[in-house]
Amino acid sequence: MVTEYLTNAGLLPYLEKLGFFLAGYGCTTCIGNAGPLAEPIEEAIVQNDLVCAAVLSGNRNFEARIHPNLRANFLASPPLVVAYAIAGTMLKDLMTEPLAAARTARTCGSAMSADQRRSPRLHEVRDESADLPAPVHESGQGQPLWQEISSASGQVYNWPKSTYIAEPPFFAGFGMQPGSTGNITGARALGIFGDSVTTDHISPAGSIKPSSPAGVYLLEHDVPVTDFNSYGARRGNHDVMMRGTFANVRIKNLMVPLKADGARVEGGVTVMQPSGEALPIYDAAMKYIAQGTPTVVFGGEEYGTGSSRDWAAKGTQLLGVKAVIAKSFERIHRSNLVGMGVLPCQFKGSDTVTFAGYQRRRGIRHPRHRRRDQAAAGCDAGDQG
Repeated sequence: MVTEYLTNAGLLPYLEKLGFFLAGYGCTTCIGNAGPLAEPIEEAIVQNDLVCAAVLSGNRNFEARIHPNLRANFLASPPLVVAYAIAGTMLKDLMTEPLAAARTARTCGSAMSADQRRSPRLHEVRDESADLPAPVHESGQGQPLWQEISSASGQVYNWPKSTYIAEPPFFAGFGMQPGSTGNITGARALGIFGDSVTTDHISPAGSIKPSSPAGVYLLEHDVPVTDFNSYGARRGNHDVMMRGTFANVRIKNLMVPLKADGARVEGGVTVMQPSGEALPIYDAAMKYIAQGTPTVVFGGEEYGTGSSRDWAAKGTQLLGVKAVIAKSFERIHRSNLVGMGVLPCQFKGSDTVTFAGYQRRRGIRHPRHRRRDQAAAGCDAGDQG
């Protein structure tokens, strides 16, 4: 239908002349599926630690959502996306400056007047819906490509080996009678995060780095990097998704010591306790599970904000996290944590996460805050030191 809209409006040929071809439908740019940047551009961004921008007509603009190395993402209407692409910079004021200079020295897309900036009234918009063909829904029956796809047979799915879909472990040992959860004692902190940790930080939906635990898992299962796809596409495989939990390239775990220049380490890394070993969060979580040690996660305000991604709660549970203690929660994510058996605890009053520093072999210090936070949260998080 998007193709029909643009064709009927007479826009498609002109968009293509500007380099805007219809490359895909649905969650393309806003989920990070638009593809890589040109290598020279990406190298320049990484080597010089540049803050570069994207303009998109999607609905999310978190860091690294559009691309792992794009930090500033601006939401705009589709016409403004085209306009900024012509301008080639976010530093131009489209309200007062022309987009560019044409070859004939005339300005291209001169500054919009006040009347042009106004949204059109309803009666000024022509209803062209009658001119569009009805949507065509094809099941794929009779199409060779569809018919060549192998599938399971029988009345129930038998879970053939796949890196896309695997039988989840959530119902392993499931009984008709509810069990007891018990107290959370002797827990270790798997991560300590600041404010506004989104569900995209907790469970990213974009590209999979080859060096990440999920990337290593796919390589071990003979999946080439070119076929990695994204976390969002592999959400049916818990082995991939649990490895991707807290693996956002921009997430900052306050447990990890600062760099030499004082900057925070980014990415899904934590500090194993009590050894002080720096490990990917997934690897540390698996070690804690093997030891029988429960873990907790600390956060600031608006923990779990953003889209209500169920894997942000599922992945947390699969990593062995028993409780998330935060200043405040996004309502739906808090409910999802409860549904997965992870206890959401909220600090009282002005109490919040205070990370006073890291000491090797001692982990999180500031025992006065630890005792107060345990009491305020209403659950026993055990000895964090």
